Amino acid sequence: MFLNDEEASSAGANAAEPAPWRILIVDDDVDVHVVTKFALSTTNFLGRRLSFFHAYSAKEGLAKLRDTPDVALILLDVMMETPDAGLRLARQVRETLHNDLVRIVLRTGQPGQALEHSIIVDYDISDFWSKTDLTTRKLFTTVIASLRAYATLAAAAQARNDALAELDRARQVQAAVDHHAMVLTLDLHGRILDANPLFCHFAGLAREQLRGRDLHAVHRQPFPEALANDIRVALARDGSWTGDINTTLPAGPRRLHCSVLAIKNSDGAAQHYIAVATPLPPA
Repeated sequence: MFLNDEEASSAGANAAEPAPWRILIVDDDVDVHVVTKFALSTTNFLGRRLSFFHAYSAKEGLAKLRDTPDVALILLDVMMETPDAGLRLARQVRETLHNDLVRIVLRTGQPGQALEHSIIVDYDISDFWSKTDLTTRKLFTTVIASLRAYATLAAAAQARNDALAELDRARQVQAAVDHHAMVLTLDLHGRILDANPLFCHFAGLAREQLRGRDLHAVHRQPFPEALANDIRVALARDGSWTGDINTTLPAGPRRLHCSVLAIKNSDGAAQHYIAVATPLPPA
């Protein structure tokens, strides 16, 4: 059965039952609300029932959408308090509420009324029907297609938001690392691809001056052969190396605790290396 607002709230409290799809009917004809709910009374999509919200003018519809941002579908009458009230509401949904997810299906009680193509495109209208042509079967098909589109868009939006949140966390971690450690990105031949600000500070060179140069730009003495061999063997075997090195930077002699990690491609081959070094107190 379909749910009214109170039943939907009660169902939402039941963690075992998935939240219903919220559908907003905006129409100044009470009978349209009744007939629409009855026609969709047994509809179930992806294991979720339907919950209906009602507005009898464009102004009331806008208020409902402000209070209920997770409405999946609007069944929207074109002519209400003004001949273009529905079109104005569609524009407000996209431009004022900045709601790009909710699907909008326009309905009109005026047989033969045409809708400009620009309105379909500009306001992202999913469909447009004359009420006399919108049979129960067609209504069901339209609603399911709209809910499927909404579900796809909502999933994509959630994935985008999750990626942005993860990127923000990564930037925070990077900022913390940049504050306490020197970070170098090296190619497979040991040439510098990138350097963080702290490394540039200790090296006395700008990032642009370091890119493309090998480590001798900052570590002028050759690494002891035993140490260099130990690093090569560890990277080839384990993909990482950790240890202490002595170096002489422009800022003076330094003892560094270093970790080098091989960044691999999908085939398991090293693409480049990340080196992280923290200064140690003098021995």
